[in-house]
Amino acid sequence: MKKFLKKYIDPMVPLWAIPPLVICFIVNCAIYWLTMLLCGDLYHYDLTLDIDRRVPLVTEWVFVYLGYCYVFWFFSYCYVAKVHRKRPIQLFRFVIADVMSRLICMIFFIFLPTTNVRPEIVGTDISDKLTRFLYTIDQPTNLFPSIHCLVSWLCFIGIRRAKNVPLWFKFFSAISAVVIMISTQFLKQHYIADVISGVALAELCYWISGHMWLPVRIRKIYENFIIKHFHVKKLE
Repeated sequence: MKKFLKKYIDPMVPLWAIPPLVICFIVNCAIYWLTMLLCGDLYHYDLTLDIDRRVPLVTEWVFVYLGYCYVFWFFSYCYVAKVHRKRPIQLFRFVIADVMSRLICMIFFIFLPTTNVRPEIVGTDISDKLTRFLYTIDQPTNLFPSIHCLVSWLCFIGIRRAKNVPLWFKFFSAISAVVIMISTQFLKQHYIADVISGVALAELCYWISGHMWLPVRIRKIYENFIIKHFHVKKLE
């Protein structure tokens, strides 16, 4: 198993980076679902603006919202780790920004719970059916800030200034993030305030994580107590 991981997994994502990335996933799920359960009976505010009402429902965007975005997130987080293989401090900066952003989202979800009014879908196309399914499994809560937009923009931020990433891929990452944001609008899953706040929060948390001692400290703790314990070589 060790040889398999080293040969096939490590080239795609450093093995030492997997636990921090898993932590990001766990924190995201815990905060999203727990706050939804805790705040279900609270009054929810509707931040809909006139510009939001002018945007039509286009159910074809469900393929981006339910499909492409999750593939993009998974490979982007792995790619951020791969890109920063020789600069692990940058990955820890990314991870801290990610976790910090979710903690701030939790505060908003609890003290400013939001909702919106979704349109009725009467079509019978596959996109219409998938959108109805989406509305069934994803309640209109925890909207502000938009985690969809936040995560997508973080994927771009994580590689934005990396010198070993081709310019075309940075462009692709930025466009993908914008496309996902657009899908939240045409599906009426989020409104413009959710998008703006999600992007702003991603930028703010990444900036803060780059101006604090925590990434360095966490890397040292991780290196000394976990990597050393499992007899893994020191981070590059």
